[in-house]
Amino acid sequence: MKILHHTYITLFILLLSISALAQSSQPTTTPDSIRVQTPKAKQKPDKVLHAEPLYIDLIRDLGARKGEKEWNVGLGITDNETYDQYEALIEYEWAPIDRLGLEVELPFSLYYPTNGNEVAPGSRLNSVKLAAQYSFFVSKKYSTSLAIGYIHEFELIDFARYNQAQVFTGNVYNPFLIAAKRWGHNFHTLVYTGPSIQHHFQDDSIQTRWQINSNVHYMIPGTKNFIGVEFNKTLERADFDMTLRPQMRVSVADNLLIGIVVGIPVHRENERFSSFLRLIYEPGHKKNHL
Repeated sequence: MKILHHTYITLFILLLSISALAQSSQPTTTPDSIRVQTPKAKQKPDKVLHAEPLYIDLIRDLGARKGEKEWNVGLGITDNETYDQYEALIEYEWAPIDRLGLEVELPFSLYYPTNGNEVAPGSRLNSVKLAAQYSFFVSKKYSTSLAIGYIHEFELIDFARYNQAQVFTGNVYNPFLIAAKRWGHNFHTLVYTGPSIQHHFQDDSIQTRWQINSNVHYMIPGTKNFIGVEFNKTLERADFDMTLRPQMRVSVADNLLIGIVVGIPVHRENERFSSFLRLIYEPGHKKNHL
């Protein structure tokens, strides 16, 4: 794990260097004109540029415009007391109409025992995740956007038990609220919060966990590159957990970005350090100007 952490630190420094080069090679522009303006763009509804968190990401950009779409691939690893957890996800998000974002995601978890332990959770496709998000307030004057959304997960059994008749183990209902504000041209804050209600089919029990995620980012002038931190917090009855996730995003092409995240647990009983890498591809990017 130490080798892996050193590797991510080295990559983090490398990406920071690339970001600095990108800043020096691009002209300074206002935040809402990073992408080339055209006469047609003036007829589109307002949209405020916000820095989107990389770990708990949004369903679509706040103030999404019809026709926008994006592919995401995520890879991560978490060091726990008795096992390592490897994460992978594939997601596709798009905007069928202005201000409405939709998403389909397949998140995987693979578990491997460590330190001679023989017990670990079963590897699985965690769920089939469907989501929608609507931006009901977008103000360029106040550099503020507000959105509501809903995520529904159909939870699945472990790979090893796919021969069983019951494949789905439960549902997760997750309504949420997002409030984002840009301060000046470069500083961004965002709050993402809502309950995650887990319904287990086996005993028909309900488990509710509150998510309170907040973010602070600095976007480098004239680019889509940023550095920042997520504060991922969960509250379940009297149990409070929080993980700090320093992160950065770097544009390597006009429609391809790389995000890297390091997880530092503050209040978690079993979880240690983690890391996460997100690849973001925007097909048809040049057709969807800000």
